[in-house]
Amino acid sequence: SAHIVRRSLDNEGIGSSALKKKTKEMPMSLSPKVAFALVSFFLGELGDGLNIFQGIYLVTLGWNEGSVGIALGLMGGTALLVQTFAGDVIDKTHFDRRMFLSLASVATAFSASAILFVHEGNEDHILIFGTKVIEGISSSFIGPCIAALTLATFGPDVFDEVMASNIFWGHVGSSASAVLAGLAGYFLYPDIKYCFLVIGISAMMAVGGVQFLPEGDPLLGRGLHIRESKNSNDAGRGTLDADVALQGGGNDTQYVNMTRPQSAPKFHSLESEEKMASGYLEVFADRKTLVLCLTGFFFHFANANVLLVLGELMGGDNDDGSVSRKAIPLIAGAIILAQVTMSVATYIGDDLTKKGVGRKPLFLAGLITLPVRCALIIFWKDAGDSWLLSTQILDGIGGGFFGLLHPYLVNDIAFGSGRFNVLMGLTASSFGLGATISNVLGQIVVEKLGHVASLSGSLILSIIPVVLFAFLMPETLGMRGNAIHKKKEVEAEISQRGDGQIV
Repeated sequence: SAHIVRRSLDNEGIGSSALKKKTKEMPMSLSPKVAFALVSFFLGELGDGLNIFQGIYLVTLGWNEGSVGIALGLMGGTALLVQTFAGDVIDKTHFDRRMFLSLASVATAFSASAILFVHEGNEDHILIFGTKVIEGISSSFIGPCIAALTLATFGPDVFDEVMASNIFWGHVGSSASAVLAGLAGYFLYPDIKYCFLVIGISAMMAVGGVQFLPEGDPLLGRGLHIRESKNSNDAGRGTLDADVALQGGGNDTQYVNMTRPQSAPKFHSLESEEKMASGYLEVFADRKTLVLCLTGFFFHFANANVLLVLGELMGGDNDDGSVSRKAIPLIAGAIILAQVTMSVATYIGDDLTKKGVGRKPLFLAGLITLPVRCALIIFWKDAGDSWLLSTQILDGIGGGFFGLLHPYLVNDIAFGSGRFNVLMGLTASSFGLGATISNVLGQIVVEKLGHVASLSGSLILSIIPVVLFAFLMPETLGMRGNAIHKKKEVEAEISQRGDGQIV
C-alpha cells in the first residue's frame, strides 16, 4: 500500500521532494511487473524456438544431419561452459545488470541472424559454428540477468509470483516467434531464411523494454539477505518483502525496491560481499544441488533431440533428404502447441504453488511426461501427423513445470548464500550439457540407425531423472532463507556493523 511504501522510503531518508526528483529520473510509465513481462515476451522470441527452423534451413541448403547437430550442439556446448561463469559474474558485478541484459540480447540476435549469409551447399561451416559459439556465450547471461533483476526488485517472498509471470510471457513470446517463423517459412519456401529476421526485431524490442526495468537492490539480486539495523523492523536492504508482508502490504510489495535512496550506499566492497557469501563448495556440494543438476542433465539428454526427430517424422522428406514444405507448418504447430501448453502449465503450476502444493510433486509430474511422450511417438509414428503433433501437449506440460520450478528450487537452495545466480548458471550448464549431447548423438543415431532407435534411447534415458528426483530430492518448499550458510550470515552481519567498508 502507498503509506507503507512512503514509510519505508522515509525511514531510508527519502523525502517527498527527493522521491519526486527520483521518479522524474526514471522512465516509470510501466509498472515493474508489466515491464518484466514485456521484456520476457521479447526475450522469449530469442529463445530456442527458432533453432529447429535453422536446422531445417541448413538441411535444405545441403547440410547433413550430423553437421546440423554439431552446429546446434556448439551453442549448447559453449553455453554449458560459460553459464556457471556468467552466473558468478552477475552475482559479483558492480556493473548495472540491465546493461548486461541489453548487450547479451543484441549479441544473441546478431549471432542468430548470421544464418542469412550462408550459401547453398554444404558450406560456411566456420561462419555458423563461430556464431553459434558467440550465441552460446551471450545467451548464457540472459537467464541470470532476468532472475537477478527480479530477485533484486521484488525480493524472495514475491519472487515466485513474478518469475512465474516472466516465464509465462516468455512462452507466449516463443509461441509468437514460432507463428511468425512458420508463416514466413511456408510462404517463402524453400527460401525460408527471412523468417529469422524476427530474431533481430525481437532483440531491439527487448532492449527498448529493458530501460523500464528497475535495478533493484544489487545485494538482494545475488541472494544476500542483509539487515542494516540489529534492533529495527524497518525496511533494511534485503528485508523489504518480509516487512511489508507483515504489515499487510500484499501485492504492492513489488514497488518497494524500484528506487534506491540517494543517501544509501549502492554497493559493499567485493571483499566484504564475499565474506558474507557462502563458499562455492558449500553450495555446489549440497545434496539438493547435486540431485537437481543430475536430474536436469538426464532430462535434457533424453528430451532435446525429440522435437527434431518429431519434425523429421512429420510431413516427410524431399528426395534430397531436406524437409518438405508440408512439414514447415507442422513443425511450427508442434512448437506453438508445446509453448501454449507450457504457458498453461506455468499458470497452473503458479496457482498450485500459491495454494501450498510442494515443488516435488509438480516437478515429478513434469518429468514423467517425457517417457510417456517418447513411447507415444514410437507407437504413433505411422498413425498420421495429427497424432504425432498431439504428443507436444506432453512436451508442454513437462517443459512448463520444469521451467517454472527450476528458479524456485535454486532460490530455495541458495537464497541467503550470495550464490543464487552462480547456482542458476551451474544448474543451467548441467541441463545444457545434456541437451548438447542429445543434439549431437541423437542426430548421429538417426543418421545411422533411424528415428525409432533414437526415440528408444530417449525413452530409456528419460526414466533416470524420474528415479533420481523421486528418491533423492527432499521437498524444498518453505526452506528459503534457511540456507546452509545461516551461521555465516549472522557472523557477517555482526562483522559488517563493526568493520564493514562501504564503497
